[in-house]
Amino acid sequence: MAISHPELPVAVIGAGPVGLAAAARLAERGLRPVLFEKGTSVGAALLDWGHVRVFSPWDYNVDAAARTLLADDGVTAPSGDYLPTGREIVTKYLEPLSRLPAIAAGLSLGAEVTGITRQGHDLMSNDGRADAPFVVRYRDHEGEHRLLARAVIDASGTWSRPNPMGADGLGVPGEAGAADLIAYGIPDVDGAERESYAGKRTLVLGSGHSAINVALSLLDLQQKAPGTEVLWALRRDRIARLLGGGLNDQLPGRGALGLAAKQAIDERRLKMLAPFVVDRVARSGDRLRVEATLGVRPVAEVVDRIVVATGFRPDFSFLRELRLGLDPAVEATPALAPLIDPNVHSCGTVPPHGVDELAHPEPGFYIVGSKSYGRAPTFLMATGYEQVRSIVAEIAGDPVAARQVQLVLPETGVCGVPQASAAEPSCCGGPAPADIDACCAADAAAKASGDAGCGCASTTVAPVVAKTSCCQAAA
Repeated sequence: MAISHPELPVAVIGAGPVGLAAAARLAERGLRPVLFEKGTSVGAALLDWGHVRVFSPWDYNVDAAARTLLADDGVTAPSGDYLPTGREIVTKYLEPLSRLPAIAAGLSLGAEVTGITRQGHDLMSNDGRADAPFVVRYRDHEGEHRLLARAVIDASGTWSRPNPMGADGLGVPGEAGAADLIAYGIPDVDGAERESYAGKRTLVLGSGHSAINVALSLLDLQQKAPGTEVLWALRRDRIARLLGGGLNDQLPGRGALGLAAKQAIDERRLKMLAPFVVDRVARSGDRLRVEATLGVRPVAEVVDRIVVATGFRPDFSFLRELRLGLDPAVEATPALAPLIDPNVHSCGTVPPHGVDELAHPEPGFYIVGSKSYGRAPTFLMATGYEQVRSIVAEIAGDPVAARQVQLVLPETGVCGVPQASAAEPSCCGGPAPADIDACCAADAAAKASGDAGCGCASTTVAPVVAKTSCCQAAA
């Protein structure tokens, strides 16, 4: 696809790992990136969870083009099997990358994009639309500005839009009024925010890796502050899915989270509540009374704090004048949605995807990174790097490179597909004994009892190129 106005820069929204990787790819192709980051630092969202250690090693967290650009400038990018924290990703990788002349020249910090349109065209205008440059409106400390761009890559992420407490996608009654006692995402419960959680009773709501991180951090705090109590609530009874691949997981950090969580559950060091749906939150003195449905019966828990770790959702508010193509459920592009829909995929494979799957009806506009996955919690940083490689190749007029797959992701130890019954997972229990022909412990136990197995082998998705698990993101 030809991109008009080659003299104009390419606008990149967000200076996180994927946004900066897009800038590196653009610089590699001799194109001029202009980056807008609403935070005061590159990787601002990562710094919000800077205390958290990711489950993928440096080798998966550094973009190849960025590594080359850094090397050309005499800087060695991190590598190896070390699992960095969010803060280390910023300080040891993103900040050095952002200082490279080809990127620093177009980087604006504290610059929030408030709207994007086509010059002289609103959403309804057709004539000449595809040839008109983009207009990016943004606000910084000096006021409002407009910039013309030949293409736009939205890598703004989803961190600023956490999901509310309600299982129906809305906040529950009382949630907004109790905001001072409710945290979203991954608070630093054993560090900067320790006083708010030490010796307190905390309810953690969520079933992804954010929730696992928070629950395990609270259990660590419990060892130092014995009065600390931890309740962990899941909206659905899918404990097997959140435990990760265990020892079979090729990302050891991800498997270790699952194993540690399972051990804590087995030792009854935390109270598990599943399926648990919050109906209402009310203040009870300086505490919170949580009214909920546990299974089919009403229950109430009184806690000091609530941590809502139920994922994130994309913000499309500043894209209202652009023509977006979005799946009505996943909120990803219609071509990408069926590949990542958590209603369909619990694990197995996510086929490689690039410019074709990420294209919107608005030519020259792309959403990448975690935001490209809409509400699906299955994004990996390395996937975003492949997305921007493909898209930048297309913008640069190299359609062949744009459609060449250059992504191989680690396998997960989890196998199976979404279950008809959440209480009967098809394959679980950790790795199978080495001398048993089975994919996992549950499969081995079934065969030992004379059954053909637990069904894992018949439901495992055949590998493609990009292999990944059902729960990849810290959300």
